[in-house]
Amino acid sequence: MPYDQQHSAIPELPTTTVELNHTAIYASDRQLSAEFLAAILGLKVSAPFGPFLPVDLGNGVTLDYIEKRDEPIQSQHYAFLVPDAQFDAMIARLEAVGVTYFADPHHTEPGGINRLFGGRGAYFADPDGHNMEIMTRPYARP
Repeated sequence: MPYDQQHSAIPELPTTTVELNHTAIYASDRQLSAEFLAAILGLKVSAPFGPFLPVDLGNGVTLDYIEKRDEPIQSQHYAFLVPDAQFDAMIARLEAVGVTYFADPHHTEPGGINRLFGGRGAYFADPDGHNMEIMTRPYARP
């Protein structure tokens, strides 16, 4: 049964804008992971904030790396909309550090890029196995 039918007493909420401000990313070594992603994307690692090491994406959102050493890290997916003019430089940085990139999210097409929605995209793993995606066009949604 859909959520709204199960909870019919919940009033309809007005339409509002919600923006992501930050998200925590588990890493076995927060410094290594934050510096890796910042280097690939052409960003900088910010000063530590408590247990977090932030990477500022430049649009008001930070990725806050936090160390998790007591259990395995569950791989997550993070997609970044990047300027088309910087895409080739990001691919070159992946190649320079010996990281294989893929055209598909399942990592079956090594060294390839996709051309989804009229843009270009690629996937790669970070040091802890998170599936990172760079893309130059957002996905078309119905």
